[in-house]
Amino acid sequence: MKGTQTKRTKAAESRPGKGSVETNQSWEDVADWYDSLVGDEGPRLYQEVITPGVLRLLEMDKHNKVLDMACGQGVISRALCRAGAQVTGVDLSQRLIEMARKRSPGDIRYLVGDARHLDFFYEASFDAIVSILAAQNIEPIEPVFVECARLLRPLGRLVMVITHPAFRIPRQSSWRWDEERKLVSRQMDRYLSPLSIPIDMKPFREPGQTTTRTYHRPLQAYVNGLATAGLWVNALEEWASPKRSLSGPKARAENRARAEFPLFLALRAVRMAPLQIPKTH
Repeated sequence: MKGTQTKRTKAAESRPGKGSVETNQSWEDVADWYDSLVGDEGPRLYQEVITPGVLRLLEMDKHNKVLDMACGQGVISRALCRAGAQVTGVDLSQRLIEMARKRSPGDIRYLVGDARHLDFFYEASFDAIVSILAAQNIEPIEPVFVECARLLRPLGRLVMVITHPAFRIPRQSSWRWDEERKLVSRQMDRYLSPLSIPIDMKPFREPGQTTTRTYHRPLQAYVNGLATAGLWVNALEEWASPKRSLSGPKARAENRARAEFPLFLALRAVRMAPLQIPKTH
């Protein structure tokens, strides 16, 4: 990216950085499947909910230097570029980075690297960072927060989007139909306990062949973890699914439930500048 200072650039472009040998947290093995699923601008959830929400929360000025952390094949990176940002995308998967480069204009810079150890960037390199649907797939998460704080300029913004930790826990949450009340509700089996949950990446085409893990954490783990790193949350939004049932006896109840139980949680956090204490005489 033009104007961004980096170290070990050639190495960063060709191989993962420190700590990235833990390839079970990368989507390298399902890169082709993921690319075919997402495409250039992402599925409906991206186009109608995530991308416009991220751009709004980011409050980005043109020519801001923005890091797309765990960028995948570059959907958000391209949206940021169209909005006028100078964009760098980083992902642990070499294949996804190659796909991002093929799908994107040449003025977006893509590097292979681990979000927990982006030591090829200098401190305060970016005006903003985005992390979209990635934090729940990274363990431990605390080094990511530390890296975000290190890489942001004072008062720089981090916008993070995750599946909602209070309502959307794989294997621990589900929809429930109340026949007597004719209502759809959300049943939660666990919430406060941190969980490591295996996910089947191709449950219908190749069940059990390719798995990864997602990591459930309660909301306090994100807010307190960000604060400990020096990132103070100043906006929190909960985004519902745009999906609608058009017919059927449960359609009204299903639509009501989707509107009440959000699919995504979006956080904006600001890198606080060091306190300037005036001298006394």
